[in-house]
Amino acid sequence: MVEAPAWRSAVPRVEEVVRRAAAAAFEEAGEDGSAPGGVTVLLTDDRAIKRLNGDHRGKVKPTNVLSFPAPYPGMPGDVALALGTVRREARAAGRSVMAHLSHLVAHGVLHLAGHDHLHAGEARRMERAEARIMRRLALPNPWRGVA
Repeated sequence: MVEAPAWRSAVPRVEEVVRRAAAAAFEEAGEDGSAPGGVTVLLTDDRAIKRLNGDHRGKVKPTNVLSFPAPYPGMPGDVALALGTVRREARAAGRSVMAHLSHLVAHGVLHLAGHDHLHAGEARRMERAEARIMRRLALPNPWRGVA
């Protein structure tokens, strides 16, 4: 769902990019992504993400991606991304907005599939899964060169 129209100029064929990244993440997680209702990806702006982050996590600031697991078993949930934050992070990392968006969609979908990064071992497993997803999408490893 493209709520912020600027996503369309920032990432050509943005819906296709999101679908491919989500499908690759579901495949990595051993799921096909065809659960009832499917996953909803909201492409919005920093203001909307700031509001969602405050309402759901108590953090009144924008963030790059939020994942919302479904309240019912068998449904994946929702992922929301903020264009301003994604653009700034991509620029700072020397990556394209498309590649960074793909990584963050994959990251969000992995959260929906039960992955997390609260502890070092979990974080490393999630990073490796993200690297495999990006390789599957023929995009750069987002963790290469990160200390």
